Amino acid sequence: MTRFRKSARRVSALVEGDVRRMGERRGFSETRLLTHWAEIVGAEAAAMSRPVKVSFPRGGFGATLTLLTTGAQAPMLQMMLPRLKERVNACYGYSAISRIDVTQTAPTGFEEGQVAFAARPRAPKEPPPEAIERARPLAEGVGDEGLRRSLERLGANIISKRGA
Repeated sequence: MTRFRKSARRVSALVEGDVRRMGERRGFSETRLLTHWAEIVGAEAAAMSRPVKVSFPRGGFGATLTLLTTGAQAPMLQMMLPRLKERVNACYGYSAISRIDVTQTAPTGFEEGQVAFAARPRAPKEPPPEAIERARPLAEGVGDEGLRRSLERLGANIISKRGA
C-alpha cells in the first residue's frame, strides 16, 4: 500500500530541483532566466528567442549568454540586444552578462536546435448540443445570468466527457 502526504504540494516545488540541475548544467546559475524568460525580456523578444547557454570565463565575470532564434528573426533580435542585456543583468542583480551571442537555426530540426515558438491559444471546444440541453435544467434556479451560463457550460462539459 502506498502512503500519501496529507498536505498538498505545488507542482513548482516538485520540479524545482530538476530545473535547477538542468539549468546549472548549461551555466544558468539563475534558473529564473529559464523559467520566466518572457517576463524578463518581454513578450516580443521571448516569442523569437530562447536562452540556450551561459558560459562564464575563467575569471568569473563577464559571461556570454547564447540565444537561439530562427534566421529570419535574427536581425530583429540583434537590434534588441542592448535592451535584452540590460534586462537579463537586472534579473541577476549585477552585470553578469557582458555579451549575448545569437545562434540561428531552422524552426524544425535537431531536438536541441529547435526554437519553441509560442503556441496560439486554442479556441475552447464546445460541448455537443444534446449535452447542453441536458445541463440546462441543472442550473435553472440560478438568478445571475452569467453564472447560470457558466454552470450550464460546466455541466455540459462534464456530461460530454462522461458520455452519460
